[in-house]
Amino acid sequence: MVWSNRLGSKRMDHIGSAHTPEDVEILKAVAQQRMAEGQDELDFGGGQPRGRALTIRGSRAEHLWEALSAGYRAVGLDGTSGADAVFKQLVLARIIEPTSKLESIRVLDEVGIKPPSYRTIERRLPVYAKDPWRRQLAAGFAGHVGLGPATLVLYDVTTLYFETDEGDGFRESGFSKERRLEPQITVGLPALTISCHRSVPHAPPRTTPQSPAAHSPHGAIYRRWCRPTNQ
Repeated sequence: MVWSNRLGSKRMDHIGSAHTPEDVEILKAVAQQRMAEGQDELDFGGGQPRGRALTIRGSRAEHLWEALSAGYRAVGLDGTSGADAVFKQLVLARIIEPTSKLESIRVLDEVGIKPPSYRTIERRLPVYAKDPWRRQLAAGFAGHVGLGPATLVLYDVTTLYFETDEGDGFRESGFSKERRLEPQITVGLPALTISCHRSVPHAPPRTTPQSPAAHSPHGAIYRRWCRPTNQ
C-alpha cells in the first residue's frame, strides 16, 4: 500500500500476501480501512452498526515454504546442519529472493515465517564461518551425490569481468593492464580423469596446471588447469 509519492520518495506499508482472488479482496478492504484510519464516519441515522476493522490473523505461503523445505531435506541439509533453524531460514529466504542477511528477515516475514532477529543471525555467523561446519556441509553434499575418492579436473572456459576506468567501492582495479576490475569470475568445466585422454607424444601440452592439487575432506582431489593463452 502506497501512502504517498512526493518527489520520487514513496511511503509504503506491506499489508500481506494474497494467493487467491478472495485474499486480494480482503487485503484491499484492509488497506482501505488503514487509509481511512482516524477519520470519523458521518452518521446519517440509517441505524446501521459501524463496521469493525478487519484483522488479518495470518498469511503464509505454505506451499512455497513446504516445497523448499522438502528440497532442503532431500539434499541432507537438515542432518548436516544439525537441524539449525536459523541456517535453514537464511538459506530458503535467499532462494526466494537473493538479498542480504538483513533483508532476509523481511523476506521471511512476507512469506509468513517468523524470522530470527538480526542479532541472532549475527551470533550464528561465526559458527557458519568455521572450517568444521563448512567441511560438514561439503561432506554431506558429496555423500548425497555419491562422490567418493576421485580426482576432478577444472578446465578454465572463460572469465567474466568488468572493464572501466573507475571502481565503485566493491569492484576495484587490480593489476590488470586491461583495466579489469576485481573480482573476476572464472567459469570452468569440471571433469573426472576418466574423461581425459593422453595427448600425441612430443606434442606441446594443450593445458597447464595452475594450482597444486587440493584435497577435500570427502576424498576428492581437485586440480585446476587452463589452456595457454597462445593456443
